[in-house]
Amino acid sequence: MSTRRIELTMHRPRLALYAGIRPTLVIGGRGQPTQWGDGTWQVPADRHTTIGVYLYNRMWRFGQAELVLDPEDTSALEYRAPVLPFLRGRLIHRPL
Repeated sequence: MSTRRIELTMHRPRLALYAGIRPTLVIGGRGQPTQWGDGTWQVPADRHTTIGVYLYNRMWRFGQAELVLDPEDTSALEYRAPVLPFLRGRLIHRPL
């Protein structure tokens, strides 16, 4: 299986009603804890891949966002966390 790297930037709001929470990235059904900021991740290059992000505060998940990457997609991704701990996040394509 061939792979490729994607760039993902995780943004948290300047003023959020939660503290000390880090995002979890889900690639193809496997969750991985991450940090805020820029990162690169390895994904399959020959098939569609589902990318998801959520936040977890020991009681519930929030800030969920999901996106399906096409094999020929070369844009970077950007996740924007919500301000309130019961809203959804945004995962969008960002031009390179």
